[in-house]
Amino acid sequence: MKSVKNFAMLVAAALFMNASYAQMDKTVEVGGAAMYPSKNIVQNAMNSKDHTTLVAAVKAAGLVETLETPGPFTVFAPTNEAFDMLPKGTVETLLKPENKSMLTTILTDHVVAGKLDSKELARLIKAGNGKAELKTVAGGKLWVSMKRDKIMLTDEKGGMATVTIKNVYQSNGVIHVIDHVVLPRS
Repeated sequence: MKSVKNFAMLVAAALFMNASYAQMDKTVEVGGAAMYPSKNIVQNAMNSKDHTTLVAAVKAAGLVETLETPGPFTVFAPTNEAFDMLPKGTVETLLKPENKSMLTTILTDHVVAGKLDSKELARLIKAGNGKAELKTVAGGKLWVSMKRDKIMLTDEKGGMATVTIKNVYQSNGVIHVIDHVVLPRS
């Protein structure tokens, strides 16, 4: 009887350890690829087929090294479709070396210092009576609110984006996938 009890405890411990490990490395699929919490923002984004334009822009702006640091960062990551909604030729123009400064400003307007998952964003929205102001690393502002059960972003120009995939945890922060590019005031 004692050996059955010991075996049961061993099995329970193994299951607990396995469940704990699975939660630590819980993946979310984005753009057809698993996003691993053990990898950083750049390592994961490079695997998403939905974020090839964002990755190209991050490289052109020289932001790869920054987004590989410990952070933490909250990145609102526009999809390729979001970039495609910009006026024709905009992305190509921004990727030119002479426009690096403007591209950097636009990209860093999608990044907030700290790790703001959906639970923290909801807390900030509630504390702000339905809307919370976030300061981007570019020095701009984004406002976050809820529309039904969706997290919404409003940029300084009044443009709106919806978070389509939330809480994609990274080793150095969290990504929320969005359906529009947010733009700074100027």
